[in-house]
Amino acid sequence: MRAVFRLLLLSCLALPAFAAEINVFAAASLSDALKEIAQKYEPASGNKLLFNFAASSVLARQIKEGAPADLFFSADEAKVSDLAQADRVVSSSRRSLLGNTLVIVVPRDSTLTIAGPADLARPGVTKLALAEPQTVPAGIYARSYLEKLELWPQVAAKVIPTENVRACLAAVESGNVSAGIVYKTDALIAKGARIAFEVPAEAGPRISYPVVLVKASRQPEAAADLLAYLLSPDAQVVFEKYGFIILH
Repeated sequence: MRAVFRLLLLSCLALPAFAAEINVFAAASLSDALKEIAQKYEPASGNKLLFNFAASSVLARQIKEGAPADLFFSADEAKVSDLAQADRVVSSSRRSLLGNTLVIVVPRDSTLTIAGPADLARPGVTKLALAEPQTVPAGIYARSYLEKLELWPQVAAKVIPTENVRACLAAVESGNVSAGIVYKTDALIAKGARIAFEVPAEAGPRISYPVVLVKASRQPEAAADLLAYLLSPDAQVVFEKYGFIILH
C-alpha cells in the first residue's frame, strides 16, 4: 500500500505545476513569435501562457466586454487608446514595442508582375485581399497607404475583406485572390505566397504594436513579469527573427 502511495505521489510531482496562468490577448500576426517566446518563458517562470490570437479590433472588444485578459498586445495604437479611455487597461504599463512594414503578396505560382502599388489597379488583378479595412489594423494600414497614393477608388471594388491578416494571407495562398496586402512578418513565413512588392518603411504607414496590462487582470503580478520579459533582449531576439522592428 505504501509503495502504491509513493508511486502516486511521484506521479503527481512529475506533472507540471504552473504558478499562474496568464491570458494573453494578442494580434494574429504575433502568433508565431509569441509561441516561440512561450517555449522559453514558461519553464523559466513557472507560469503558463494562454493565448487568444485574433484581430486587434476583436480582442479590444472582448476586453471591453469583460473577457478574462491579463495582457493585451495590439497591432495598432488606436485599439489600446480606446481601451485606455474606457479605463480597461493600466495606462502606465503601456509600451510601444514593435514595428512592421507592409508587403504586396501573390500566390507562389502566380505569373503576375507587380512593380508597385499602382499595378493593383490593373485588369490582371481581379481580387485583392485585405484584412477588414474598416476595423482590423492590417486592413486599416493597407487602406491608408492606398488612399495616400490616391489608388483606393481604383481598387476598392476589387477588395475581398478578411477576418484578420492571417486570413488575408490564407486567401492569397489558396489562389482565391490575385493579390493581398499583409505585414512583412506574415509574408516571411508563408509557404504558398511570395512577396511581389515591399512597401518602403518611409513610404508606408507607421505601424506600431503596443503592449499593455489589463486593469481587470486576475494575475497582475504574473502579467507584469511577462511584460518585463517581452521587453527583454531575449524576447526581442525572437521578435527580430520573425521580421519585427524593435521600437522600445
